Amino acid sequence: MARRSPVRRSIGAPRRIEKHRWLRSDGTPNFEDRIYKSTEELEIIAKRPVKQASPSTPLLEAVEEMAKGYRSLIITVSNKIAGLLLLTHVINYLGGGEYFKIVAERYGYNIYSALQEPVETIMEKNPIVAYIDEKLSNILEKMVMNEIGIVPVVLRDGRVYGVITEHDLIKYLSYSVSIGVKVADVMSSPVVAIETGKSIKEAMEKIIKYGFRRIPVVGENVVLGIITAMDIVRYFGTHEAFKNTVSGDIREALRIPVDDIMVRELVVVKPDDDLGLVAHKMAEKNVGSALVVNDKMELLGIVTERDILYALSIKK
Repeated sequence: MARRSPVRRSIGAPRRIEKHRWLRSDGTPNFEDRIYKSTEELEIIAKRPVKQASPSTPLLEAVEEMAKGYRSLIITVSNKIAGLLLLTHVINYLGGGEYFKIVAERYGYNIYSALQEPVETIMEKNPIVAYIDEKLSNILEKMVMNEIGIVPVVLRDGRVYGVITEHDLIKYLSYSVSIGVKVADVMSSPVVAIETGKSIKEAMEKIIKYGFRRIPVVGENVVLGIITAMDIVRYFGTHEAFKNTVSGDIREALRIPVDDIMVRELVVVKPDDDLGLVAHKMAEKNVGSALVVNDKMELLGIVTERDILYALSIKK
């Protein structure tokens, strides 16, 4: 009998610890020479305008905005940064992590009341920022060392200018380089996956526990789809979750199977594919990951924007 490809469903270390394979012995990244030589200014690379909210903005308003495709909201007071709200903060609060205790203890699991909580309760209050005059190598080092995919860009007086993401940097760096790296060299494996039929609450818990924003959905180890942090936030932000609770108890809305909101149209690649091809496919479909499969569609690994960014910018 053929040996099945490894899929980790509930145990193991988060993928984020694998950043150490990209670091020098002193614990810092060793960037390609062209990164240090880059004279591109952040005001050109950074994305703007950015979506902003105030600390008192109700979470319902925030998730409604994020459901339109925004992976983060910059929280500001008088246009100066006060915090950062990420998809994972929302998922933690709505059922995936320790913030769910607030929903239980303060609101008795009432979904409508819980979504009136101000964003400042769960936002990151001291986010890492990039100054508009910083070098590209400094920004990349911040992202690598702190394992973050988004950095607000601010002026020296603290006013928000824009935001820079892994996606933005990949677009910039891939214009001038042929990657020449195979998928198998950078993919994460084994993969934290979830079985078809499991609840979205279980998916949310995995996202928070393992530090992922994307969880492949499998049946008999065959890839069926993928559920992302954005899919879950969109479920709440478009009010679909309200249709799945008769009493207003959020736990009812969290019982639906992942199959109901997962994405079935996938970007799939093979281990021997060039990473440049993967980057192109991901950009074409506007997604942040690709699943690595064999000819039987069995899951072998996953490649994310972070993997591609590291491969583009760090010496092997």
